[in-house]
Amino acid sequence: MKSQLATQPETVGEAAPGPLASFVRFVVCGGGVGVLSSGAVALLADSMPWAVANAVITVVSTVLCTELHALFTFGTGERAGWRRHWQSAGSATAAYAVTSLAVFALHLAQSSPGALTEQIVYLGASGLAGVGRFLVLRLFVFAGREAVSRPLAARAVTPVAVTRVPLARVSRSPLVLAAGA
Repeated sequence: MKSQLATQPETVGEAAPGPLASFVRFVVCGGGVGVLSSGAVALLADSMPWAVANAVITVVSTVLCTELHALFTFGTGERAGWRRHWQSAGSATAAYAVTSLAVFALHLAQSSPGALTEQIVYLGASGLAGVGRFLVLRLFVFAGREAVSRPLAARAVTPVAVTRVPLARVSRSPLVLAAGA
């Protein structure tokens, strides 16, 4: 009698990276662009108000990061498209608000903080906002169509392959013997 269980896993394409791999990629892509952006904000802030410089750099870096996240971080295998850019822009707007409020609070606490202090506050706020952005992007913006329709708890448990194991091998395994079966 032939088993109905598949002995070879079916693959439709390259699997999307798991949560940890996605987070590492997010940190590398988003963090790298974020560090470059903080320098660009500092340079632009010499010729315009800081909030305007932050807004300009946020728009440019969001477009760049959305493409990087679509292709690399979350492994969609395709460019982001307008819908994902707009959704990503919503999370970037929240990140912009967090960084702006952090620097504004710093200026309330110290009337003229040094550039290093301002950068530390800005990068710290960017890091916190980045964790929130990662969750939004992973769970909503770049979640596959099938992942969106399944409950969150069901997304984490996805069987990859089923392999037949002879019953005789299982019954003599140390795990089964230790369990008293």
